[in-house]
Amino acid sequence: MQTKAILLDLDGTFADTAPDLAAALNHVRALHDLPPLALEIIRPYASHGSVGLLQIGFNITPDVPQFAALRDTLLNYYTAHICDHTTLFPGMAQLIAHLENNNLPWGIVTNKPHRFTLPLMRALSMATRTACLVSGDTCARAKPYPDPLLHACELLNIAPEAAVYLGDDKRDMEASRAANMPFLVARYGYLPAHEDLSTWQAQGSINNPLELLDYLG
Repeated sequence: MQTKAILLDLDGTFADTAPDLAAALNHVRALHDLPPLALEIIRPYASHGSVGLLQIGFNITPDVPQFAALRDTLLNYYTAHICDHTTLFPGMAQLIAHLENNNLPWGIVTNKPHRFTLPLMRALSMATRTACLVSGDTCARAKPYPDPLLHACELLNIAPEAAVYLGDDKRDMEASRAANMPFLVARYGYLPAHEDLSTWQAQGSINNPLELLDYLG
C-alpha cells in the first residue's frame, strides 16, 4: 500500500531530549547530595519517562514512598527547562522539509504527556507543522497498545497500513504490530547497546532520519 503519512516517536526519534532529561535527573540527585550521572549512562533511559529516569538515578520504583516526591521535583525542573539543550536529531529537519515539500503528512505519536509534548514542540517551532500530535495521555491507553497510532490514523483519515511509524523503543514496535502498521527502527535513538533488533520483526531500520527516504523510494 502506498505510504500516505509518516508517524514519529518523539524522545529518541524526532528530538534528542536526553540532555534536558539528564539535567533534570541530575538536579534531583544534587538536591540529595549525589554526584551527577554521565549523559551516556542516562541516555538509554530517556525514552522511559520519569519511572526509567528515577530507576537509574535512585534505584527506586513507583511503589517506593519517596518516588512521588522525587518525580514531582524532577518534572517541575524539566517543565522549566524543557528545551534548554534539546535539538532535532541530525537530518530530521531535512526529512521534515522533504515530507512537507512532497505533501506527505507527518505527525508525532509519543508516550510523553501532553503537558510536556506541546510546549516542547512549540519550543522546537514544530507544533504548527505536524498533521497530528498524539501524546501519552491522549488516549485511554498509551503504547505498547495500538490506540495512539490508530487515533493518529483516524485524525489523518488513513488506514494504519498506509502509515509508517519510526521509533526507537520496543513499545513502539509492539504498538505498530498491534496496529498493523509498518515500523522502522531508529537506530540512532536511545536503544540499549544489548538490544537484539532481529527479534523486533520490523520492516527495516535506519541509522539517520534521511535514510527513511530510501525506504519510501
